[in-house]
Amino acid sequence: MVPASPKKVTSTTYKAETLAIRTQTAPTHNREHSAPLYLTSSFTFENAEQARAVFAGEEEAHIYSRFSNPNASEFIQKMCLLEGTEDGFATASGMSSIFASLAPFLKKGDHLIACRSVFGNTHRIITEILPEWGVDYTYVDIDQLETWEAAIQPNTKMLFAETPSNPALDFIDLEWLGKLTKKHNILLNIDNCFATPYLQRPSDYGADLVVHSATKWIDGQGRVLGGLVLGKKELVAKVYAFARRTGPSISPFNAWILSKSLETLAVRMERHCDNAYALASYLEHHPEIESVKYPHLPSHPQFDLAKRQMKLGGGLFTCIVKGGLERGRRFLDALELLSLTANLGDTRTIATHPASTTHSKLSTTDREAVGILDGLIRFSVGLEHLDDLINDINQALEKSK
Repeated sequence: MVPASPKKVTSTTYKAETLAIRTQTAPTHNREHSAPLYLTSSFTFENAEQARAVFAGEEEAHIYSRFSNPNASEFIQKMCLLEGTEDGFATASGMSSIFASLAPFLKKGDHLIACRSVFGNTHRIITEILPEWGVDYTYVDIDQLETWEAAIQPNTKMLFAETPSNPALDFIDLEWLGKLTKKHNILLNIDNCFATPYLQRPSDYGADLVVHSATKWIDGQGRVLGGLVLGKKELVAKVYAFARRTGPSISPFNAWILSKSLETLAVRMERHCDNAYALASYLEHHPEIESVKYPHLPSHPQFDLAKRQMKLGGGLFTCIVKGGLERGRRFLDALELLSLTANLGDTRTIATHPASTTHSKLSTTDREAVGILDGLIRFSVGLEHLDDLINDINQALEKSK
């Protein structure tokens, strides 16, 4: 992997907020204050000998933007500093990062353990694509720890989990899981998309790989796609080799956008979390709401774990509107300010019906097993004024009666 040659900043010198801002690609002769875009497919060599040395691995240099690019390298370095990992690789989307964190490490005859609560397309990779390659899997309930160790087989190579999960917002004890995987010499792969490294660092608990859909909170404005696989250097080397050959690399432009987005991650997540907590707290006592689930509300069944594991409660919560599926649909249609889209992690607050969108490919039985009821609505809370969010939801609840 090619370093971004940033200024000399380290995780022991500065706080995360500073690292996200001050880690930059070394300036060119123009001495630009903000890193420029490197919109090039390839990079030149000074001479034939340098080209030979670079391809032989004797000298580090950018070769081709499918392999590495200064914008991607800067983005990766920032995320490694924030997540506390040794290395990383940036991909074209969140799903390509999930796939790139699985494919290089699982072969025919291997076994994967995963939490039952995973994103819809992650579920399809695990249950449809990997079995075609001869990779077996076992699903376990995220909050039933005894089932994880019981599921381990002699050929188990990896444990994969989302915490908090999508969209049920369930948790698994990362400290316990880290100890379990070390005990059995199994790779621990954690999807940290919902929390971001500002709220939670899985590597602190022993995660070998950390994956992100950077499309979400990392970008934070619904502009570009991107993903990351972060972890130990020797593991990322396998991800890099896989991605170099198969091509799911991030574009320089998207990497540039996402690297700049990290400069405001801390302040954005503070506001997202404040708004989400306040809105969830308000709706928890609303007469038209059946139930609310938010990690840092005492009513969350894993409240103590969520408080211990996450710095703040995150920008997502779910609720069930009284009146069932049809009432829920009428409520969504009555919203005037909130957006109806399958994305999350935007400056704009989003309402989503997972059962008919993001998790529609799961059977009703599979959805209900992870708490995705037909009337469940997921809110990704944005940065708008809280009063406006409350007013829009109130008028939609009134109109949908």
